[in-house]
Amino acid sequence: MRSDKSTSAPFGLKIAAASGLLFLHLPLLLIFLYAFTTEEKSYQFPPPGLTLKWFAVTWERADVWQALWLSVRVASISTMIALVLGTLCAAAVSQTRFFGRETISLLVILPIALPGIITGIALRSAFSLADIPFSFWTIVLGHATFCIVVVYNNAVARFRRVSGSLMEASMDLGANGFQTFRYIILPNIGTALLAGGMLAFALSFDEVIVTTFTGGQQSTLPIWMLQELIRPRQRPVTNVVAMVVVIVTFLPILGAYYLTRDGDQIAGSGK
Repeated sequence: MRSDKSTSAPFGLKIAAASGLLFLHLPLLLIFLYAFTTEEKSYQFPPPGLTLKWFAVTWERADVWQALWLSVRVASISTMIALVLGTLCAAAVSQTRFFGRETISLLVILPIALPGIITGIALRSAFSLADIPFSFWTIVLGHATFCIVVVYNNAVARFRRVSGSLMEASMDLGANGFQTFRYIILPNIGTALLAGGMLAFALSFDEVIVTTFTGGQQSTLPIWMLQELIRPRQRPVTNVVAMVVVIVTFLPILGAYYLTRDGDQIAGSGK
């Protein structure tokens, strides 16, 4: 009997898959291409020439470094907040039973399910009512709302794969709650937390909508890019910065994929 693995996909299906990949990634290839163009005012295809000068121009732009540093700081602190709160929420929902548990779980993931503009308007209204000036910390709080969801989803899935017998055995051997978390729980959920943190950092780094409503006069790197697109000169600088954003966000996502792809086994379920 013919093996299913040796069956070749139909030619039409291959064409459809290739077309889908081209549709998804062609814009990214154009970003990389126009980072090297010699035309600085408009987009011409094909580019009239290729040059590396825009990388030097971008390197010397102080506003680029300010926006990049702001984005890195916001993403880092938002991720740390998300790791703490997301892990605690996941532990409470997955390891205990109480009235309204499913409702709380729904409320935790709601911010990422809502349109970003709704979250942004809600946060801006709350900050205005509380007379909180828009600053670095309002951006961090805004980003943390959806970063928590990313960490929570990764952590709760891994918590449910950890056998309760491991924690029971730890307690029976005299370990307290902190020791059980450090030596039993954390090693089993560590890769999920790292993956969730990577995804949260990537999402925060390129967030636009929530930042627009909570950032005031400050410009993170994505906001800076939007502002630069309306200027008539040095447009390739924006494409150079876009290349950096693609790389910075791609690497954490790739790392998260490799960290979580083998996480379907239940720890402690062996003999």
